[in-house]
Amino acid sequence: MNYFDLTGNVALVTGCSTGLGVQMARALANQGADIVCLARRKNLVDEVAEKIRKDFGVKAIGISCDITDTERVEAAVKEVMDTFGRIDILINNAGTGAVAPAEQITDEQFQWEMDVDLFGSFKVARAVANQAMLPAGYGRIINIASMYGLVGNRIAPAAPYHAAKGGMVNMTRALACEWGEKGINVNCICPGYFETDLTKDTLESDFFKEYAKNTIPLCRYGKAGELDTTAIFLASPASSYVNGVILPVDGGYTSL
Repeated sequence: MNYFDLTGNVALVTGCSTGLGVQMARALANQGADIVCLARRKNLVDEVAEKIRKDFGVKAIGISCDITDTERVEAAVKEVMDTFGRIDILINNAGTGAVAPAEQITDEQFQWEMDVDLFGSFKVARAVANQAMLPAGYGRIINIASMYGLVGNRIAPAAPYHAAKGGMVNMTRALACEWGEKGINVNCICPGYFETDLTKDTLESDFFKEYAKNTIPLCRYGKAGELDTTAIFLASPASSYVNGVILPVDGGYTSL
């Protein structure tokens, strides 16, 4: 028996133009799920969807959407429902990051972080729940926060990011409590240091590499694919009694 078979499921992945979003989308496709790649850049989501179709033989489409725009979010989810008739899995992965000392952060930077990482993710979850999961009485929502949503840090000042991701962590618990009895499991992954377009330059610096050795019990960054199995598990029907969980995938960083 394949406990993690997702054949027949439709997964909507936000922030699915580069990085971890693409990796998780491909992981779900590898288990048989049809994929909706959602991000702002239409050319990139179309390219990702085309490669997923070619590599895994599943259905995949790309949709351009700014998740801070409520009307566009509602329209995007409707497009998915018109195309597939269902959304079984949502991975709320879209995000940004403002790195600067707290005393230098502008109102606009803080607001933008909240609008994308926290409020935008809520808008997508709300639309998917209303149009797809609540009527179906089933769903798996996976919010991608960060280990920085659980702790502070002394090397990369990012108060807005910490605040937004911390909000996402507790929003997960709130939605899990509200929607659990309605068949929707809501959980949260808190990745540690993984190389993406957003983090590459920082992680490649000698200073940060040395910092990682001293603060991560596994003494290294996360590798491509090391987040995938966590996403597959939480997306699967096999995780039916897992709800409201905040799961760090950080090499032990938050254990210190």
